[in-house]
Amino acid sequence: MPKEAGLCTAHAQAKAGCLQLPQLRLQGPLACFQDACLLVVGGRAPEAAWLREAAKGREVWAVDHGLDACLAAGIRPQRLIGDGDSAAPAAWQLAKEQHIPIEQFPVEKDDTDTQLALKLAREAGFPAAIVTGAFGGRFDHALSTVTSCAFAPLPCLLADERESLAFVRGGETLSCRPAKAPKAISLLPLAPRCEGVNLTGTHWPLTDATLEARNMRAISNVLEPGSTSLTLSLASGLLGLYFVWRE
Repeated sequence: MPKEAGLCTAHAQAKAGCLQLPQLRLQGPLACFQDACLLVVGGRAPEAAWLREAAKGREVWAVDHGLDACLAAGIRPQRLIGDGDSAAPAAWQLAKEQHIPIEQFPVEKDDTDTQLALKLAREAGFPAAIVTGAFGGRFDHALSTVTSCAFAPLPCLLADERESLAFVRGGETLSCRPAKAPKAISLLPLAPRCEGVNLTGTHWPLTDATLEARNMRAISNVLEPGSTSLTLSLASGLLGLYFVWRE
């Protein structure tokens, strides 16, 4: 387990469960992630060792340029999705030679490759998706990936060895215990207003606060000295709970 690894537990009105990733362990309403597919998309590639660990026991889908990350880690994806405009031509050809099922789309289309992959994952019956390769790279691509996952037809979790982003909805409570204190913890309102926000265990706690997407101010928090966990809840809205261990 890498040094950035952490322990994260969630509680809400949902069936209890547990998800183990290289840097996160989740319990509670995120139980559906036990059977999630792993989508490797085209942003900053995760470290090969992290990707191999995250892929254990999961169906892995490469999304266009994510194919290069899969092959670099020695992973043969079960499916390749995209328009082929960003993966290395040699990697795309290798996928054909290895008879990896390919869902190829035209470059001129409305949805992004990631949006198409999320829809196909839902249609295939996956209850959730873990998305890696989501961070770094072009800002417009990263923002599109975050918002596409926040409002996807199935629950999503974004993660690699440096960063993670979970989505917490109104009525849910999420408790996290990192094995290593994150460099920063941020709350990202993804609805116009998030009301009844409570945050404990951090240097700057919140009590029945309102956060607005037009004024993101709950940024770069840290754990309270001596604290090893944090708890986040909200009454309404949609928040991204973001951790960064290494920039």
